[in-house]
Amino acid sequence: MSEMYPGFDGAPLALHRMGAGRPVILLHGLFSNADVNWIKYGTAAQLVEAGFECLMPDLRAHGQSAAPHDPAAYPPDVLARDLEALVAHLGLAEYDLVGFSLGSRTSARAVIAGVRPRRLVLSGMGLEGLAGWARRQAFFLDMLDRYGTIRPGDPAYAAQQFLKAMGTDPAAARLLLGTMEDTPPEALGAITMPTLVLCGDKDNDNGSADRLTEALPDARRAVIPGTHMSCVTEPAMGAELVSFLTA
Repeated sequence: MSEMYPGFDGAPLALHRMGAGRPVILLHGLFSNADVNWIKYGTAAQLVEAGFECLMPDLRAHGQSAAPHDPAAYPPDVLARDLEALVAHLGLAEYDLVGFSLGSRTSARAVIAGVRPRRLVLSGMGLEGLAGWARRQAFFLDMLDRYGTIRPGDPAYAAQQFLKAMGTDPAAARLLLGTMEDTPPEALGAITMPTLVLCGDKDNDNGSADRLTEALPDARRAVIPGTHMSCVTEPAMGAELVSFLTA
């Protein structure tokens, strides 16, 4: 089931729901959407079977959500502000929060800003993906500058093709990338709830998951098969989420 909800500025953002029970918000990765990240490969279905209601927004500039070209629609930490708007819109008092890649970055920034889930999962994320975001951001901005001209063999080719396959608006994506700042490791001390750091065994795209686990006050580490792109297709992703969120 899909519906629209107002972002921090009233922009129409898409929300996909599955199941009934304890609410869990799931935030997808960069250039992706809720369907590809959580529904297509059965992760949401595993959570539903375990008694959760999956609340899966398409982030601003992604999927079925608004992708405005007005720079005013992209203030600093806009995705964290949209998450706060979702929690308020749904009137959630107790819920869990799961992010993948950009969704993990958004989740961490939102918790530091005051969002308080019962449990938190940061998947597809390492310490450098938070504390060294500027370098990762430069990679994506370069890809967008050369969008449509990048050939196979170029390190940016896979990102270009994924953005194209997802139908993500390059101009909106560029504006969105400009809203993100580095998160100093010392700021992670604000993330005090039980946290799972979950990555594929061949996923180093966002740096060291081990170092991120060590930097968090109450975190444990889990490893599943896969690269950054393939781990979301693994049944082990849903199994680890169910195990952590029902413990």
